[in-house]
Amino acid sequence: MSADGRKKRVCTHIDLSWNKGRLALSEQLQSRYFSYKSSVGGQPLNAAGFAELVRDVRNAVPDLEVVVDECLCEGHRVVTTCTVMGTLTRPLLGCPANDKILAVAAISLWTFNSAGEIEDVSTLLDLENARLQLGLHSALGDGLSTL
Repeated sequence: MSADGRKKRVCTHIDLSWNKGRLALSEQLQSRYFSYKSSVGGQPLNAAGFAELVRDVRNAVPDLEVVVDECLCEGHRVVTTCTVMGTLTRPLLGCPANDKILAVAAISLWTFNSAGEIEDVSTLLDLENARLQLGLHSALGDGLSTL
């Protein structure tokens, strides 16, 4: 698979899973050994765990939109920077519901296997900025004020 093909597959996966909730279709782009890791979860998730996470997020943020800001490919790896936007209408990941529209930065590293399937995704979300947008107490801010 070409670099452009891998980038297109990643963008399609993001759109099908996060934006549209079409999890059966997005799963077809994944390897049977698929693994998802993120800064919001302790353990890696398999395909079923990833689908459950997506459903939970989409239920809490019904107007969820993930916009791919940049997509780069080097060999069998793709890096995306995205803006995750939406209104948190139900509590999620320890954050209370809020009527504010949030915009959170995310960066992901996608790894492909030799068959061109998505094998692994590791995502880092700017949770500190999300907490600030929600008006929540910031543990990081407390540590910085003592410096």
